[in-house]
Amino acid sequence: MIARVTRRLRQKRIVILGGGFGGVYAAIHLEKLLARESAVEICLVSHDNFFLFTPMLHEVAASDLEITNIVNPLRKLLHKVEVLVGDVHHIDLSAKRVSISRSFRNHPQQIGYGHLVIALGSVTNFYNLPGIAELAVPMKSLSDAIRLRAQILRHLEEANSECNQTDRQAFLTFVVAGGGFAGVETVAALNDFVRQALPFYPNLCEEMLRVMLVHSGPVILPELGQDLGRYAQKVLAQRGVEIRFNTRVKSMTEGNLSLVDGLSIPTRNLVWAAGAVPSPLIFSLPCPKEQGRLLVNQFLQVPDWPNVWAVGDCAFVPDIRNPGKSHPPTAQHAIREGEVLAQNIVAVLVGRPLKSFSFKTIGLMASIGRRTGVARIFGFNFSGFFAWWLWRTVYLSKLPGLDKKIRVAFDWTLDLLFPKDVCAVYDFDHHGGNSSSPGRGKDTARSTDDSQSPTHALVSSSGVNGLTTNKPLVAGM
Repeated sequence: MIARVTRRLRQKRIVILGGGFGGVYAAIHLEKLLARESAVEICLVSHDNFFLFTPMLHEVAASDLEITNIVNPLRKLLHKVEVLVGDVHHIDLSAKRVSISRSFRNHPQQIGYGHLVIALGSVTNFYNLPGIAELAVPMKSLSDAIRLRAQILRHLEEANSECNQTDRQAFLTFVVAGGGFAGVETVAALNDFVRQALPFYPNLCEEMLRVMLVHSGPVILPELGQDLGRYAQKVLAQRGVEIRFNTRVKSMTEGNLSLVDGLSIPTRNLVWAAGAVPSPLIFSLPCPKEQGRLLVNQFLQVPDWPNVWAVGDCAFVPDIRNPGKSHPPTAQHAIREGEVLAQNIVAVLVGRPLKSFSFKTIGLMASIGRRTGVARIFGFNFSGFFAWWLWRTVYLSKLPGLDKKIRVAFDWTLDLLFPKDVCAVYDFDHHGGNSSSPGRGKDTARSTDDSQSPTHALVSSSGVNGLTTNKPLVAGM
């Protein structure tokens, strides 16, 4: 139903901070509900001018999909919402103002608001471990996936021409930290990509390759249960992935990775999928917090601050069905939080009762490489080809834009017929301080807006080094 806002109200501005699942879907629903109202202005602030569909991020890194096929221009999704591309620097709740910097010139700007939606998401947590922020590649953004693919191909090229066996071993050893959804899907896709690329390098063979997953628990994918976790472990082991259980990363140097159990691994390749924390801006706000996230009530309002709302990874949303617990910071929850939040903002504007947020997880899915997957839907377990087909079908249906759906389906079809592309078209300066290259220990509030993280694994974390609890977008999103 389209809301009718009384004309006696003066111009109202709704400012949404964050261009991830929670922020974008809140904007989409607000746009629909307030379609006929000129008295309300909606403004979305995002670091990027596009919406990233993170469940497919690992497929970009593994050369399964073209990079632009999993992004949608925000102005294409939001026709009547003002989109401001920039970084959020300060939120003044008392003055009802937000300070941002616009475009590449860092032009400062202040925005006043009547209602504020905080959906700033999370940033990668490196736990201040020596060398990790500088040398590891996280998996939370499109540039992360591009950088990982470029690094894989660059190191294959260097290994192919390297005579020193020690250096060659370091180039050909790939380690992924984190046994949650993001880590497992990334290591599975990486393993497939590297093994399919090896035939193009005459001096390399599979016996030289080492792919490893480091996990702090006894079973990977703990959210799916032990049966599916052990099945995933068996499949990955059969395909050449070495899994180290009950251990964590300790430190990393230019050519060596150390684990807390004392194992030293010669490698120049570490993918970090082992933790995330809410945006640093959240810690500076004078609001109650729980587990580092903004505490909201069942209506998604921030207590003691009228007309301030929060959704996504940065919000601690109470589960009214289970007192004392919260809804997990996943994409499927963020999407529905955005919808309920939009309805409640409109309800405030028109003087209607607010709606409580309540949602039960529908299912969890993960792709574990080469037409194999695992899934738990409505309490039922699925594995193998059917789970993989289910994964692709569900996420393709949830990908915004008919044109993007067709492009992704076409890429997947070509992937069945032809080998993966090993052209190193995109690359980052490996040693330089390229600001567009993540993993340099400069996480800011711009990183990964609400629930945008790999995956379907859409990133959130238990906060335990080596154990990522990235939860999927899931079926029935």
